[in-house]
Amino acid sequence: MSMLKCLAACTAICVSVPALAQAPQFGHPITPADIVPWDISIGPDGAGLPPGSGTASQGQVVYAGGPNDTLVGGMGSLAAGKSPVKTVGSYWPYATTLLDYIRRAMPFPETKSLTNDEIYAVSAYILNLNGIVGTDEVLDAQSLPKVKMPNRDGFIPFPRDPK
Repeated sequence: MSMLKCLAACTAICVSVPALAQAPQFGHPITPADIVPWDISIGPDGAGLPPGSGTASQGQVVYAGGPNDTLVGGMGSLAAGKSPVKTVGSYWPYATTLLDYIRRAMPFPETKSLTNDEIYAVSAYILNLNGIVGTDEVLDAQSLPKVKMPNRDGFIPFPRDPK
């Protein structure tokens, strides 16, 4: 009887191996057109910034003092011996990546619902609350990359080998 069981096990393995080699049949192949709405990355140099503009005074109306207060304050808290408060004013190295964050994550829970002008305005408002830009300073794709963040030089560059 054990020979029969061994033969049955070998047969089962031989039959199931080709079935296991097939890839799962989930979803469908993604096309370049499918990627476009998600390809919204903005780098530190401003590459990929959308058209539009906004000021802090316009952004104040959009922001409306919501639950996003953690982006403000904390300047000087990255000094040795202090507990760091990582905010836009104390930690964020590039204003362009702030806009990228706002574009993707705000407002909660309706992310990606702001217009480009609203995104620039909220960015200006948060930068203004942190004392980085003026109330009526216009931010757009040309001016935003020029904003010097207080902790821009507080990071150690990590060069990557582009292979």
